[in-house]
Amino acid sequence: MTTQLSYVLADVAVGESSSLVLVGRRDALLAEALAAVVPTGVRDTLPRMLDGLKPGDRGASTTTWPADCQPNQVVVCLLPEPCSRHNSPARPHAITHQLREHLPKVGRVAVLLALDEPEHYFAAGCAVARAIPSFTAKSKEPEAEAGPDREVAVAFVTEGAEALLLGRVATAAEAIRSAGALVDMPTSTLNTDAFVAEARALADEVGAEIEVIRGQDLADAGYGGLWGVGKAAVYPPALVVLRHEPEGAQRTLAWVGKGIVYDTGGLSIKGKMHMPGMKRDMGGAAAVLGAFGAAVRAGFPDRLYGLLCLAENSVGPEATRPDDILEMYSGKSVEVNNTDAEGRLVLADGVAHAVRHLGPDVIVDLATLTGAQMVATGQRHGAIVCNDDELEAAAIRAGRVSGDLVHPLPYCPEFFRGEFKSEVADLKNSVADRANAQSSCAAQFVGEHLGDFEGGWLHVDLAGPSVAKERGTGFGVALLLELFSVGDSLRQHA
Repeated sequence: MTTQLSYVLADVAVGESSSLVLVGRRDALLAEALAAVVPTGVRDTLPRMLDGLKPGDRGASTTTWPADCQPNQVVVCLLPEPCSRHNSPARPHAITHQLREHLPKVGRVAVLLALDEPEHYFAAGCAVARAIPSFTAKSKEPEAEAGPDREVAVAFVTEGAEALLLGRVATAAEAIRSAGALVDMPTSTLNTDAFVAEARALADEVGAEIEVIRGQDLADAGYGGLWGVGKAAVYPPALVVLRHEPEGAQRTLAWVGKGIVYDTGGLSIKGKMHMPGMKRDMGGAAAVLGAFGAAVRAGFPDRLYGLLCLAENSVGPEATRPDDILEMYSGKSVEVNNTDAEGRLVLADGVAHAVRHLGPDVIVDLATLTGAQMVATGQRHGAIVCNDDELEAAAIRAGRVSGDLVHPLPYCPEFFRGEFKSEVADLKNSVADRANAQSSCAAQFVGEHLGDFEGGWLHVDLAGPSVAKERGTGFGVALLLELFSVGDSLRQHA
């Protein structure tokens, strides 16, 4: 099923819609702001629909088909009342859940988000995008080929809604769905060459410069991490550098994404129960690509570089072996003791490239890096490791505003770098003690390749929240856009 998604004013959304979906907390759904924009029949029916609904932690829904009323189907999604301090006050988790389960499947659907505060629009609007994945390989009926099966028009209803930046959330939503689609694609579709082609197409669309270093050129130039991980695959590894360099820029940002298009584990191979789903091990690179495109489309005022570290961790005669030593772009040598700890190897080359060539004030790397992230912060909060208090606090705030929630893990290099001690190289690539804060340790391995970088560094492990119900969520796109939006508190951080 295909869906066209747009963000419009409330009267446009309701228009000729065949279905109307009302989303909000009880008080917001009964407020005058919503009553003023829905048909009289819906306004009269709504209190009865809300009677008896108990939203719980993920909300509750009910549906009716009012007689002699346009639209002819009305769905009410009641959001939960409680909201903890580690959640977004817009309750985007419940918005996404309710719409994923109860959004009408066909026709023209109007979604009215009744907000408690105008500031909730970004998280709420992005939550809708996460509920509507765009990739599908399912067959379609021939007569359905002409257009989308469903048109969803989203509007915000609250005092001051007319002033909301619909364009901003629409741009973010498109990027979220695009990133989610990449995560959903099988590697038979999205190999490293295809990913490079996606990056080239985006660069052409937004007018960005692009540099691609791939295959043997990586080895020759000293990118031992990327080359070592990807050299056994049919499609070669690549480092993609997207460049947005506007005149008058005051700061320089580098976003680095792990792009393992498939992870067999290499010679330290995953079992049959753990390998399915490893097409999604490129969620960090997908987020970087999506956010980069959205930022440039929005006229981002600063220098911005998007680095995609692309490889397939495959098995073959050329595969890196445990005990091999890789010479990394940072100049450090790494003894491989686990070929299934590959993401940190490609990221290490990516951040080292950023430091050496791009002069960033802030580096953010994003990766589906460790299963331990889900143990530490769960399925909904990405885990962050950061060398700067202000940057860490800003990331947490941005997570609550955007709905891409994050929670800090310890940044303590002196406690964790010893886990990578090697007798024959500068580092091993996997920890000695798996009970010693694995996610912080994995981040620290990447940090060891920053060299003498003195700027802000933020590591985002999104292994859990990058996927929900076996679909990519585009996690990380909204986080980056909010964290580095025009006028944010970090503009003085650089």
